[in-house]
Amino acid sequence: MKHSKSLLLLLSAFLLAFGFVAKSQESKITIDDIYTHPVFYPKMVYGMNPLKDGNTYAVIDDSLLNVYRYKTGEKIKTLLNLNTLVPEGKKHPIPVHSYMLNSDETKMLIPTETEAIYRRSSKSEYYLYDFKTIKLERLSPNGKQLFATFSPDGSMVAFVRENNIFVKSLSDGSEKQITFDGKTNEIINGVADWVYEEEFGFAKAFFWSPDSKKIAYYRFDESLVKEFQMEYFTGLYPEWYKFKYPKAGEDNSRIEIYAYDLASAKATKIDIGTETDIYVPRVKWTEDPNVLSLQRMNRLQNHLEILFADAATGATKVIYEEQNQYYIDVIDAILFLPENDFVINSEKDGYNHLYLYDKNGKLLRQLTQGNWDVTNIYGYSQVQKAVFYQSAEKTPLDRQIYKVDLKGKKKEIVGIAGTNNATFSTNFNYFINTNTTANTPHRITVNQADGKEIRVLEDNAAVVEKLKNYAISPKTFFTISHPDIVLPNGENVTLNAWKILPPDFDENKKYPVLFHVYSGPGSQTVQNAWGWNDYFWEQMLAQKGIIVVSVDNRGTGARGEIFKKMTYKELGKYETEDMISAAKYLAELPYIDAERIGIFGWSYGGFMATSAITKGADYFSTAVAVAPVTNWRYYDNIYTERFMQRPQENAAGYDDNSPINHVDKLKGNYLLVHGSADDNVHYQNTMELIKALVGADKQFELMIYPDKNHSIYGGNSRKHLFIMITNFLEKHLLN
Repeated sequence: MKHSKSLLLLLSAFLLAFGFVAKSQESKITIDDIYTHPVFYPKMVYGMNPLKDGNTYAVIDDSLLNVYRYKTGEKIKTLLNLNTLVPEGKKHPIPVHSYMLNSDETKMLIPTETEAIYRRSSKSEYYLYDFKTIKLERLSPNGKQLFATFSPDGSMVAFVRENNIFVKSLSDGSEKQITFDGKTNEIINGVADWVYEEEFGFAKAFFWSPDSKKIAYYRFDESLVKEFQMEYFTGLYPEWYKFKYPKAGEDNSRIEIYAYDLASAKATKIDIGTETDIYVPRVKWTEDPNVLSLQRMNRLQNHLEILFADAATGATKVIYEEQNQYYIDVIDAILFLPENDFVINSEKDGYNHLYLYDKNGKLLRQLTQGNWDVTNIYGYSQVQKAVFYQSAEKTPLDRQIYKVDLKGKKKEIVGIAGTNNATFSTNFNYFINTNTTANTPHRITVNQADGKEIRVLEDNAAVVEKLKNYAISPKTFFTISHPDIVLPNGENVTLNAWKILPPDFDENKKYPVLFHVYSGPGSQTVQNAWGWNDYFWEQMLAQKGIIVVSVDNRGTGARGEIFKKMTYKELGKYETEDMISAAKYLAELPYIDAERIGIFGWSYGGFMATSAITKGADYFSTAVAVAPVTNWRYYDNIYTERFMQRPQENAAGYDDNSPINHVDKLKGNYLLVHGSADDNVHYQNTMELIKALVGADKQFELMIYPDKNHSIYGGNSRKHLFIMITNFLEKHLLN
């Protein structure tokens, strides 16, 4: 026995030395590895800001704000030792997580003591640091500020406090209030209301003119918008929080746009038309400091106009107009060229592409074209006379980077596989590229404008090496074809999907399956990109013996307008049909246990999981829904009406696909989870679903996280949530 044991130890040492380690000896991922002590978290480059010379950038290195050359990587200087930022009367330096430099890079704004409000909004105690005088001071002693922003000439800072706009002069320290009617839940100046922030993607709603002489701003009148209430369970008597939330079919804020002239202290109202039930999803100054551009959109969001406004008189004229039989996505990046020619993106030819117009709205040419979508616009280089952008030209799974000149000549800048995203220098001579794939974390490089890689900032080699010690199974892509998956033109299409198999996969065994879905309009879960914590939770489930898959159904993005918009007026119908088709496809594979197919989703994904366990109850045995929409009548109007029209016009579209109206079909295992302080998908969705489930005599499991919002984080809640979900899935898919 002694000789046998010695031989085994010697053999084990030999195998370990040469990398021949059995899967069973590799470490298993735990919940603590993901949510308590995130051992796989990739390194990033934080606090990076391109500097005005175009050849250097600033970055936070531990406690130093350093400046480096793009070309050589040489450290030029240390701008600031952050440990020296000790306010007067304090003992410790302020923490610096982000910062903003003024135009000549002599001053810096630093937000501290930040309090989150909603998804994109927060208020902070801002500090102002002067590099010349080496002086640190509070921006304002009168209360926290929102969105403190330097004027383009660096001489002033504008911010919002208590729904009003203020301007601070940095020369004499004076603070001037420029709006006076702000009032909670009634009037908002310079900040977006809840629904604009959530659905149009911006919270700061004031904008300096290029010459620093004017500020354009939104004024939201919320008086007619109905209030929603949330209860916070703190203290002996819980507290109520009220805010204005316009649900589908209900009244919106009345919007006004003003241009405030600092010299005359006069606010000029911009003419946006007599119709008040409209949206103004974007406001942006042109290259001319007297001309303001606005996007105007009708309530159903299928008619978009771009207006040019005279900031002195408020007079406007329409210079671009577009209509669509479905809906129009907001033009996120209108690029103004000299003389106010401009570049926009549009899906008017069936795919999202770039178009060049002159200042009078005359189409000069389509700059990009093909059966693929532009997915991001980085900006315009005046020197190169080219637009830099990201697209899904090669495959909907990937993102590469290109440039196109004003004649339409295109060049690939970064063509490597995976998802690439760029941050350009101010002159577009250099960029920082971040590349990830489905199975490799962030590789961050410095590149020349032509795409040539200069050097690597971070390759996360340590994370890659660490993963070799764990039983990791690669995420692989495949497609699903089914006769029921048809576009409106009759074309049969395949769905993109990925799978993670158990590391010790045996094709002669039968395995349960878990669908991990989102599925909302224009979204993607099937992309060749790093999945952060989700990736490791999925790997953990695979290690336990569950095959994890995700499918991009009809309605998802990067495959053109028809594929994305065919769910119009019927959210949930085709998406659920596609999940059922995918379940049928997988059930026919010899290594799949057709009786143990589950589905998990959050938000829109929770809506899908609930639809699958009800309308698809014959194919899905188990479902977990976190913060689900259960009836689109309960969700906000900008998002919902974009895809569904109003309930008054499309009642059947709302009701036919609401899981609440299909609870009688439930026959599997269902776990329902919600945060009681969810300002986005209200707890009401879950309460109404519970009523319906109880009324239909259907058993289910329920977990409510008190005082947690849509993200359910903080106070150990995220770890608790995923332990609970994992236990539920093990119980019903593995036992």
